[in-house]
Amino acid sequence: MKKVLGIDYNPLPNCGEAWVISGVEDNPTIVANGFLEDNELNELVEVYMGDLVGDENYNRFGNEFPLLIKFIDAADYLSIQVHPDDELAAARGIGNGKSEMWYIISADDNAELITGFKRDTTEEEYLHFLENKKLPELLNREKVKAGDVFYMPAGRVHALGPGILLAEIQQTSDTTYRIYDWDRVDDKGNSRELHTEEALDAIDFKAHDDYRSEYTEKKNGSVSVVKSPYFTTNLIVVDKTLAKDYTELDSFVIYICVEGKVDLVHDGEEEKIVSLKKGEAALIPAAIDRIDLIPSSLSKVLEVFIN
Repeated sequence: MKKVLGIDYNPLPNCGEAWVISGVEDNPTIVANGFLEDNELNELVEVYMGDLVGDENYNRFGNEFPLLIKFIDAADYLSIQVHPDDELAAARGIGNGKSEMWYIISADDNAELITGFKRDTTEEEYLHFLENKKLPELLNREKVKAGDVFYMPAGRVHALGPGILLAEIQQTSDTTYRIYDWDRVDDKGNSRELHTEEALDAIDFKAHDDYRSEYTEKKNGSVSVVKSPYFTTNLIVVDKTLAKDYTELDSFVIYICVEGKVDLVHDGEEEKIVSLKKGEAALIPAAIDRIDLIPSSLSKVLEVFIN
C-alpha cells in the first residue's frame, strides 16, 4: 500500500485497506479539491442529485453514493467470507447486498486467491467440512498475476491470499459474513467472530466453470472487463491522448489509476481537472459529458459507471 501506491495512513503501523471513494455512513470520502473541498460525498449527492450521479441512479439510490472503491493489500490469507444479495439484505434490514470485483494490480509469484467451490456442494457437506476445520478443501483456488480480474457476485465464497495488491469495486455495503478464519487467535487467545448461521442463506453452493473474467487489452480505447447490474467496469490502456464522450451515459464515471499517470481534462480546457497517479481515483460527475485522458507514459485506468 505504501511502497507501490504511495498511500500512507499515519499513524497506522500497517495499512491493508484504503477506501478511496466511499459513501458508507460514518466512513465518507471527503472532496479533495475545488470549491467543494472538505465536503462529504453524500452531501454532494444530496445537493446535486442527478447532475452528480445520473438521474436514474439518483432515483434508485437516493442520497447514498452507490459504489465503494477500495485498494486492498493482503499480507496473509484473509478470512473466508461471503456477502448477501440485495434480496437477503433487504429482508434482514441491512441495506444493500454486496457484489464486487477485483482487479489485480500486482501479485507475488504463486500468489493465489479463493473463489467459489471446486464442485457442487450441499449445505450439509459444507457444514461438515466447516465443523471439522477442512473447509478450504472444498474451495476453488486460482493462481493470479497482475491484470487478472475476478467478479464476486453476492453469494460467492471468497478470500484473498498473501502477496496480492488489488483494486476493488463493490456495491455500497459494509456487510460481510465471515465463515472461516484459518483457526487464528489473537494475543489473548480469542478467535474472531464467525457468522455461520447468517451465511447459510447467502452462500451459492454451486461450482462454476469460469471464475476468472477474460478480456484482451487494447491501446487507447475501453475494453469491457465486467458488466453487472450493479456496475460496469472497463479497462483503458493509453499511451496518447484519448477523448471520452459520455453524452449518452446517464451516470457518474469513476477513473481508478492502476498503472502510470494521466491528466484528466474537461471539455478541452487547458486547466486540468486532476492529475491521477497509480493508487488514486477520481469521480467525474454525470453532468460532465467529455473528458480527455492525457497520459504521461503508458498508463492503465479502470473506468467504472452504472449503466
